[in-house]
Amino acid sequence: MLAADVLLPADATLGAVLAVLFAVAVAVAAVARLADGRERGYARQIALAGLRAAVQLAAVSALIGWVVGSVPALLGFLLLMYAVAVRTAGRRVTPNGTWWWVAAPIAAGVLPTVLALLLTGLVPLKGVALIPVTGILIGGALTATVLGGRRALDELSTRHGEVEAGLALGLLPRDARLEIARPAASDALLPGLDQTRTVGLVTLPGAFVGMLLGGATPVQAGVVQLFVLVALMMVQAVAVAVVLELVARGRLHREDRQEGGPAGGHVS
Repeated sequence: MLAADVLLPADATLGAVLAVLFAVAVAVAAVARLADGRERGYARQIALAGLRAAVQLAAVSALIGWVVGSVPALLGFLLLMYAVAVRTAGRRVTPNGTWWWVAAPIAAGVLPTVLALLLTGLVPLKGVALIPVTGILIGGALTATVLGGRRALDELSTRHGEVEAGLALGLLPRDARLEIARPAASDALLPGLDQTRTVGLVTLPGAFVGMLLGGATPVQAGVVQLFVLVALMMVQAVAVAVVLELVARGRLHREDRQEGGPAGGHVS
């Protein structure tokens, strides 16, 4: 059995490799001029994301011992994780004041799953177990919410004429938006589906590898990884369904405009 420090020893060599990979990622994004629809370059975002990750992981590593030993601190840390996820996802989906609605799709699947795990005793109320499980689920919900929300709003913006046509035919605003946005938003489930379909054949996900490095048997590692994949599919399906409903009802939008406007606004 490999030890974690043998696989990735925390030494100068690892630091040098990380620095090179980081520099290449930023350079490629800059040279290729990778940017979003509003021409905001991703090179700067990659650089900031990498630096933030280093600082945040260092802080978590320093605080984790204190957090796992105190239930109030543990619950506070989980709430912080959720708040950061909501803020990150919300600002990715829309720049206006409706971003806070993404709190609903992220919580809708994560909260029941975590409560079920605690009530059944499958996961104890201890930071060493609860933090990684909850973090994986929140991360999956965040990704699905961002992809589903952005795709839905983009589709409404591009095909606003079809939304107006649906309204002219007598459809309710919610139903007209759903007809247009549902296929695009549903594509947010594809990354999770592909990961689940190819697990063990293309990749060995982090939970499986981490369990093996921690001394678990391959069967135990496989069971934990299967749970993570199935739970993620559930959490992501719920997140996409809820964010789609919020977009369809006009709760989550990009600009305060009439239905059919170029930004997929809501009915005022």
